[in-house]
Formats: sequence, C-alpha cells, structure tokens
Amino acid sequence: MHAYLLTVLGLICFIEGLPYLATPKQVRKWLNWLLSVSNLYLRILGAALMVVGLLLVYLGRKHGG
Repeated sequence: MHAYLLTVLGLICFIEGLPYLATPKQVRKWLNWLLSVSNLYLRILGAALMVVGLLLVYLGRKHGG
C-alpha cells in the first residue's frame, strides 16, 4: 500500500512539474489569468476537477482491479 501511494504521489509531482519545464511562459500567462478570475469561478473549477478525479479513481478501481 505504501509503495502504491508513493508511486501515485511521484506521478502527481512529475505531471505537475512538466508544464513548468516545458512551457514556463505559458504557465506565467495562465497564473496571471488565475489571479484575474473570481473566487467563485475558482471554487467551481476546483470542485469540477475533484469530481473528475474521483470519477477517474472510481473507474480505475472498478475496471483495473
């Protein structure tokens, strides 16, 4: 279980770091855009991403064993 958790956290770090390495200028533009949107929009976006994430976990567990 611990190895699985470390693998998942490692993949998250890798995926999160990839845009900063590949396209730092775009990341800066995107971060500036994030500063310009409302808190409500960010909350809705965050909730939607959490739902998608949970759905992917559910589907992976259901079909992947």
